[in-house]
Amino acid sequence: MKKLASLLLALCLVMSLGVSALAADGIAPEDLKIGMVCIGDNNSGYDIAHITGLEKAMETLGIPAENVIYKYNVGENEEAADACYDLADNGCQIIFTDSYGHQTYTQQVASEYPELTFCAMTGDLAALSGLSNLKNAFNHTFESRYVSGVVAGMKLAELIENGELTDENYDADGNVKIGYVGAYPYAEVVSGYTAFFLGIRSIVENVHMDVRYTNSWFDPIAEAEAANALMADGCAIISQHADSTGAPSAVQAYSEAGHTVFCVGYNIDMQAVAPDVALTSAGNDWSVYYTFALQSMIDGTEIPTDWSEGYNEGANYIFPLNPCCPEGTAEKVAEVEAGLTDGCLQVFDCSTFTVDGEQPTSFLAIDLDGDFNGDEGEAISDGVFHESDPALRSAPYFSLRIDGITELS
Repeated sequence: MKKLASLLLALCLVMSLGVSALAADGIAPEDLKIGMVCIGDNNSGYDIAHITGLEKAMETLGIPAENVIYKYNVGENEEAADACYDLADNGCQIIFTDSYGHQTYTQQVASEYPELTFCAMTGDLAALSGLSNLKNAFNHTFESRYVSGVVAGMKLAELIENGELTDENYDADGNVKIGYVGAYPYAEVVSGYTAFFLGIRSIVENVHMDVRYTNSWFDPIAEAEAANALMADGCAIISQHADSTGAPSAVQAYSEAGHTVFCVGYNIDMQAVAPDVALTSAGNDWSVYYTFALQSMIDGTEIPTDWSEGYNEGANYIFPLNPCCPEGTAEKVAEVEAGLTDGCLQVFDCSTFTVDGEQPTSFLAIDLDGDFNGDEGEAISDGVFHESDPALRSAPYFSLRIDGITELS
């Protein structure tokens, strides 16, 4: 009944306003009502980044704070559809969902409310959906991952030079062991950990990285356990694509127990929980997209189906460097960030990595049949893997497993 009532309401709105009236005429900032569906809440670094980004955008554009309705801790299931229906029924003209698993439910509701705009953040179905009111967006997180990897590489080089690593920190081939706590084996995570690895390897060539998955976006206990397992195996650097402080807290405790180990976080400054070992964190400034999307609603202009930007638009950054970072780190970071901003540095330059011993020359980015294998859309050209190209799709599609990284169960 709820869906039927929602559909009837949508049809009434279409008849009274016209399908494209809102987009064509624009909306005054004080009249723009926004819905936000979050997979977590303010305890999750990922959700905090989205919430603060939206709040910053609203303040910049003069949209009253009370004009947003939040839905917290919404699962990647029918709860997402129910949340979107409720936001639509409560007059929201633009609705954002912040997790990949929300998007099929977002698409379902978008098909019943053609006069409203739905932005499925991190999604990849908008271009294939045939819906003009469904949008996808993603920042170039792989760029800030790469920069944070450079920071870790600078620290690792210092540890090597000072003789602070022990035999347990090296594998049988003489590579320094580093570790990564990942949520799921999705392209988003693979893209990020590969960029982090390549950032480290741009400073220290002889490294090998193990990745342990938690199968959850937010699980402090599982993330701590994964980090502990990696450190017990001798990893000297730990990073993460998971949303809690579990891994950095575990690294801090391991360091206090007398081990040489450092970490790099994600989404929030982890120095609060790991003051001695958190070198920096990779960050996303989501306000860049939210400002763009909301300004488009105000102006009555079309929001692109796929949007993805990085350092060139200020959408990515790293958090402040820990004082324990070696001398010269800030200067190296500035150099790398300048290269990313002007495009002379490409994170996935195919000459810098191999897959099964070979430099990749072709990769199809767009999956048309749902089997997680690309069917069209060449991502490699001029020797570069072009990640999150809006002409293909905004969400990450880098799923190559490059040499030097091992995924562990």
